[in-house]
Amino acid sequence: MAYNDQNIFAKILRGEIPAIKVYEDDRVLAFMDIMPQADGHTLVIPKAQAETLLDLPAEDAAYTIQIVQKVARAIETALSSKGIVLMQLSGEAAGQTVPHVHFHLIPSSVHKLGRHATEMGDQEKIKGFAEKIKAALA
Repeated sequence: MAYNDQNIFAKILRGEIPAIKVYEDDRVLAFMDIMPQADGHTLVIPKAQAETLLDLPAEDAAYTIQIVQKVARAIETALSSKGIVLMQLSGEAAGQTVPHVHFHLIPSSVHKLGRHATEMGDQEKIKGFAEKIKAALA
């Protein structure tokens, strides 16, 4: 299947849709999930055009996971989290809702998770978490 460059993450990467960014370089973007499952829920996406993990070139996958680890550390520091749930849903059958490979970093424990992509979060609260995570990355 060909990559659909009209998906919401592709539009975020092009600057057509705003995002609350916490990290960006020439290969990866990390930003706050606007429908968070827990406070501080952050997404990390490669800039490579890949729908699923299996479509992502190996060197982009390796680099992206390094940034996932870096952002996860910042989340734990910024939010005094005792743990991180790392989730990557690959393919619609697995529950992937946006056809661009992405990694979810969800602070705290599984017991506190809300349902995936069901309720819009408080944008000001999300921006506050983003500022704390950006500060921890600096």
